[in-house]
This record gives sequence, structure tokens and C-alpha cells, in this order.
Amino acid sequence: MAGSVLRMGRIAITGLRAVGTHGVLPEERERAQPFEVDLVLDVDVAKAGVSDDLADTVDYGTLAERVAGVVTGEQHQLLERLATRIAEVAREDPRVDAVSVTVRKLRPPVPIALEHVSVTVEA
Repeated sequence: MAGSVLRMGRIAITGLRAVGTHGVLPEERERAQPFEVDLVLDVDVAKAGVSDDLADTVDYGTLAERVAGVVTGEQHQLLERLATRIAEVAREDPRVDAVSVTVRKLRPPVPIALEHVSVTVEA
């Protein structure tokens, strides 16, 4: 529409991989394993859409580093808690109106062949 200003947009970070020690079993808490994270941020993009200035939007590079830090630097038993922590970090930026976080454990300790297990939270 002519004259309309775009307000809401989405920023997606997909396939962020980091190694961490999350899980219920003792070996999961001692031996690091790979995790994959996807985030979809609902963000008001109006200001950045006009200014073309990184300071007016969410810096996804900085956020990706912080998310990787949660995976590598914290230790949680459940994927639900890990996903919630990542959502909390994303929501610290007041420009993030909502976030969806999916965390995948790429090598779960189960006796059945499967690609991964995942948990998705929305905040």
C-alpha cells in the first residue's frame, strides 16, 4: 500500500549450533554434545526500515553469540529449561515483542535411531 509504514517483522536465526552439557543423565552432564537452536523474533521494524541503521533493530549477530553462550556456558537438565533460558535472553531486548525458540538435541541418549529430539517454547 502506498504511504503505509511496515511495523511488525520477523527476524529468524536458524540452525545455530553449539556444544553443551545439558541433560538428565550423568554422562550428558559430563560429556558435551551438539545442540541446534532456531529463533524467530517478532520485532517492530518500522524505525530500522526507514533509518537503515543497525542501532534501530535487534542485532542478530550479538544475540546469536549470547544464545551460543547459554548453550555452552550454562547447564540444564531439560530441553524445556534450556529453551526457556534462550527465550529469556532474547526477550531482554525491549524491541522483541515475542520469540519462538526451538532447541534440538542432535544425539539424544535413546536406544532408538532418530534424527533429533526438540522442544519449542514461545514467549
